[in-house]
Amino acid sequence: MARSDHHDHDRHDRPHAADPPTQEAAGERRKLRRGLGAIAVLGGLLVLAGVVGLAYTAFATLTSMLLFGWLLLIGGLVGLLHAVQARGTNYFWLGCVVAALDLAAGVVVIRHPEGTAEALTMFAALLFLTGGVFRLVGGLVVRGPQFGWTLVQGAFGILLGVLVLGNWPDSSRYVLGCFFSLALLFDGLGLLATGLGGRRIVSLVQQAEEPPKGEQPVQDRSQT
Repeated sequence: MARSDHHDHDRHDRPHAADPPTQEAAGERRKLRRGLGAIAVLGGLLVLAGVVGLAYTAFATLTSMLLFGWLLLIGGLVGLLHAVQARGTNYFWLGCVVAALDLAAGVVVIRHPEGTAEALTMFAALLFLTGGVFRLVGGLVVRGPQFGWTLVQGAFGILLGVLVLGNWPDSSRYVLGCFFSLALLFDGLGLLATGLGGRRIVSLVQQAEEPPKGEQPVQDRSQT
């Protein structure tokens, strides 16, 4: 009987291993940190691409047009595949027409990227002009709480449209590339902030859950 009590006493004196839920939580935190690290790396790459694109806007414009053309081609092929799978339904002919238009537009964009850039630049300038006029007129008519900010946006849109149209078609060499590079830059900054901030939060949570150094975990001891 005394031997059995001594055995139970030794068993309770041994340090307990980490509980399975704690180990599982630690594993989840490591996975989360790796995922956030990958997001931060992707954000850094996008920031780098945006900076390079702003330095070489003509190259960025050509790259964005080629990327746009390949996306149209891929979208057309996927749409054609879906249309073939839906043969015998009312969607078949509509899907074929849309896929054919995407394929044709993709081929034109890839073969004539500079002409496509000129057309899209003019379209963007007209959008700036019309959007600026509508904001300006709407702000003067409504006179809402954001009256001053609406007028500034409208005036800026009109000014930007006039500047782009005034230098067209030369402006087509850098306008789209500049917009594309700025989009990459801001998206990359957002992903970089998300990844680094998320890793910092995970580290703070892990530090809060860990016991201070020098403090031993409480061990259960049964009465002998």
